[in-house]
Amino acid sequence: MVRMRTRKNDMNTNKVSKTLLKRLPVYLNYIKTLPEHTESISATKIAKALDLGDVLVRKDLAKVSDGGRRKLGYVREDLIRDIEEFLDVNRTACAVIVGAGKLGQALLDYDGFEKSGLQILAGFDICPGGPRTGGGKPIFPMSRLEAYCRANDVTIGIITVPAEHAQKVCDQLVACDVEAIWNFSPVHLSVPEHVVIQSENLAVSLTALRMQMKNRG
Repeated sequence: MVRMRTRKNDMNTNKVSKTLLKRLPVYLNYIKTLPEHTESISATKIAKALDLGDVLVRKDLAKVSDGGRRKLGYVREDLIRDIEEFLDVNRTACAVIVGAGKLGQALLDYDGFEKSGLQILAGFDICPGGPRTGGGKPIFPMSRLEAYCRANDVTIGIITVPAEHAQKVCDQLVACDVEAIWNFSPVHLSVPEHVVIQSENLAVSLTALRMQMKNRG
């Protein structure tokens, strides 16, 4: 039997909320971890597994897939494909990391980003600790940043430098024509309107985690 399905290829991620864009990878990861023999999955089951509201999950999935069926849910493989297409994870974006300290090298060595469409090519630092990290990716001096980014079509810059240097590094990456900044420095950064920025504050995340633990006690 041939399955008929309609994809929402014309969806524009600029029209959806940032909170939805944060939830979709969580849904995708959960669905992918289900046993291979799982043929279908309901929004209710996803909501229960992730401790979210049924209505919220149902509305989220309706924005990215037309495959849901009443009482049957979504075909697992089709839903995975729809979410991946919406998130554009199959189109690889090239990135560099500025700041080759412990966090920067850990990110350089992590090979899981490629599954989400991100290829980290190299690291940059004012004092390179060596020609390569444990993962085999090069660390270059900052003087080579702009030439490298332009030669390798780098569109994302990842910042893992101390807070006092973050804005200067951000400005340097913007001058290299990157389209987005992923900031791990604990400071607010200013970027032009055409540059997308996502900041990760580990201290804030830890505080939120501890408050959730406290509220469940």
